[in-house]
Formats: sequence, structure tokens, C-alpha cells
Amino acid sequence: MNSEASVDKVLQRAPHDIRALVEKGAFRTAAGDDRGATSFYRAALRAAATVEALPSAVAPYIQRAQVALTEASRRFEQHLERALTAAGFSPEQRPPRFSESVDILTGRRQVTLELQRPGGYLYPGLPQRRYYERGEFAWAPAIERLAGTMRAELCAWLASGEDRFTPYMVTDTNRPRHDFHGLVDNPEWSTLYLWQNGRRVDEHVAHCPLTFNAVSALDLPSITTRAPSILFSRLSAGARIPPHTGVLNARLICHLPLIVPPGCGFKVGGETREWKEGELLVFDDSVEHEAWNDGDSDRIILIFDIWRPELSAQERLAVTALFEAVDSYTG
Repeated sequence: MNSEASVDKVLQRAPHDIRALVEKGAFRTAAGDDRGATSFYRAALRAAATVEALPSAVAPYIQRAQVALTEASRRFEQHLERALTAAGFSPEQRPPRFSESVDILTGRRQVTLELQRPGGYLYPGLPQRRYYERGEFAWAPAIERLAGTMRAELCAWLASGEDRFTPYMVTDTNRPRHDFHGLVDNPEWSTLYLWQNGRRVDEHVAHCPLTFNAVSALDLPSITTRAPSILFSRLSAGARIPPHTGVLNARLICHLPLIVPPGCGFKVGGETREWKEGELLVFDDSVEHEAWNDGDSDRIILIFDIWRPELSAQERLAVTALFEAVDSYTG
């Protein structure tokens, strides 16, 4: 395969082709995208682990992936330490829990996971909780009082005939493809962002200014392109979101249900709760969760993220510095 485009074509047909995954990783490395490259190398090793007897011709590709991952990990760890030290968080200046989280992230320390099973970053020592109650947040009543206004803004926009909702999960050729039960590129689970990838979406905020102003006034995490996120989430009638976990456990996810037909449900860590229009629901998305809409019309909720209340101001600054370092890394 002499071009990245030809590799992409193979992976479209066979997403778990080991040789194509390793070749894609090599093209990503050559492009200066170490993070993308490592995701393909890891996907190749995962695919190899499912094969009982690997053909001998595949063995060199596995070795290439292992060597490349070792080298990429070393480069990333060096970058991370330099960036954290420059941000004022050298090893001797780190809050204890944060220091442990860096060791977990880099693989220097292994942990036994409990309820929290984040896909990317584990902050240790936090309470193992599924839900947080509305009464724990002083700002919750004010947000709930505005739910009717928020619903009216959104409904007026949709009634105009303009629908800006797009699938929540979309194909990215620079990352391994994950089908996720047919929901990739599927509009049955779709979103409309007011704040996305580190910036406000002005053309959307113009239609829902009161919604945006109310939520953005909260003490939201600001982490490069990762947070905050402020969005409407739509789940079509008959659609289901299978069990999954979020990327990190240093934040909580807030749902403000705006349109909830009968037959909708939500489960976190085995505990089911119903969405109630205008009533805030706060949960830890690093705990396995799922959702469904067995009703006959769309369910729409407003979603935004907040800091875990157990993190101190210094810990929040440290986590922000960490992800700024991660997101600035290419290789």
C-alpha cells in the first residue's frame, strides 16, 4: 500500500485488517500525528489479540507496532513532563492525587478499576458515585427555572424549518473506526452544539441566546478543545444508546431534559432514573451508562459539563495544564 488513501480504502472495507492498521499508523507518524499513529498501532494489537493463530507474514507488522508504541510513549512522556513543569507543576509541585493520575496516564502505575472506568484519564481518590443530587448544587434551581425558556428557544428554531442537528458520532479517517452498534454517522443520536471544540458556535447561539448565557455563566471547566461542551442532544423514537463510558472522571455531566416523551429511560452503573422535563440530572459519565427512547417522538435534552466538586482549585488548574499538554502534543 503505497499511499495513505489506499490504506484508508482497505480500512473502509476491513476496519480490523492488521497490516492496514500498522501501515496507517506509519503514515500518521510521518505526518507528525503521533497521537493518531498510536491509536492505529493499538488497534492493530487489539485485532491481533483476537486471532488464535496469526499468519507468519503478519508477525513483522506486530513487531513494528510494538516498537513504534514504545518510542511514541517515550516521546509523549518527555513532552508531558516538560509541559507540566513549564506550567508550574514539576514532580515536586504536584498535588498528590494529580501526581498519581499522571503515573496512571503514562502507565507507570496500574490500578484496579471500580465503578469509574474512564476511557482515557483516571483521577484517583474520587468518590465512586453514579449520580449527584440536584440539591448539592446551589445554581441548580436557577437553571431549572429557565427550562421552559430554553425549550421555547429551541422549538421556535426547529419550527422555522432549520434543523442543524448532526450525528453525535462521525467517521474520522485519522482514527480507527469504531462502529458502536451502528450509531456512527447515524442521525438517530444527534447533537446541536452551542459550545464545541473550545469555542462558542455563534450561528447557533444567535437562536438560543438565553440558553447559552445561562449555562455559560456557570463555573464550567475550560480545557482547550475538550471543555466546556454545551449542546442539545436528540434521541429519535425507538433509538437506544448502548452501555458505554466517557473519557475522564474529573468532571460531571449535567442533563436538563426539555422534551421527554413517555417511554424514555436512563441508566448509570445499573441504576435507572427517568428524565423529568425541567429537572436537572447530574451523573459521572466515567461510570457505564446507557439510554433509550421507546416513545413515539424525539427526546431532547440540554447537556453541559461541570468540574467534580471534590477537586480543589489547584487540582483543577493541574488537570487543565495536563490536557493542554496532551492536546498540544503531535510527536
